[in-house]
Amino acid sequence: MPMKTLWLVRHGESVGNVAATRAEREGLERIPLDIRDADVPLSPTGEEQAAALGRWLDEHRADVGMYWVSPYFRARQTLAIALGDEAAVVGVDERIRDRELGILDLLTTKGVARLHPEEAQRRRHLGKFYHRPPGGESWADVALRLRSFLGDLLSRPEESALIVVHDAVVTLIAALLLNLQEEELLAFAAANPVLNASLSRLDRADGVWGVTSFADVSHLQEEGADVTVHPGTPDVADPRPVDPPERRGSDVRPE
Repeated sequence: MPMKTLWLVRHGESVGNVAATRAEREGLERIPLDIRDADVPLSPTGEEQAAALGRWLDEHRADVGMYWVSPYFRARQTLAIALGDEAAVVGVDERIRDRELGILDLLTTKGVARLHPEEAQRRRHLGKFYHRPPGGESWADVALRLRSFLGDLLSRPEESALIVVHDAVVTLIAALLLNLQEEELLAFAAANPVLNASLSRLDRADGVWGVTSFADVSHLQEEGADVTVHPGTPDVADPRPVDPPERRGSDVRPE
């Protein structure tokens, strides 16, 4: 049978999230972090969030047909803590890694404006979805590799999967399955930040995907784990939630 349920999980709070938020608040130009992005671990709070996710997972293991995870350490660490000693089959796929920022990596908003004003101007002109920093990726670039991943994933025999990834990846997978266009996607992303260790659920009925829940953190609250907000950029500075988009069709076939 075709896949009909996807759970999308953002990794727990990382030391990179903490450093980036502090740098923005203190008006620094660079994020003081001497670790490559792929190796950034969870913070102690992130580990607690992952454990809380694990207690939710204890009640839903029978519902999950397959696990997939980003190769980045913070995502793999989140899933490993949540699964515990469970001998689950886990797929690791580089196509669901975090967005690469190129020359803007480890720069704050202030740092980009001072050190790369031409990129700040290009960003304003092109918009978040199409702006590609030198050496990095635009959201459109990430969406392209996610189309490839989803094409493979949705052709598998499992009826459900849980995927542990990154905030932009959660948003873009939802947008692809819902067939959102640029303006709709950006409005939804700006109003609905994907919180650390949050759960989003998408279900397919009659061949059409819809959002059942998005960025839910009730499992964290039930376990007494901190709910952390790390917006990172002004694109998600307004955390007011809006309702998920209406159910709309998209089979997300590979290009």
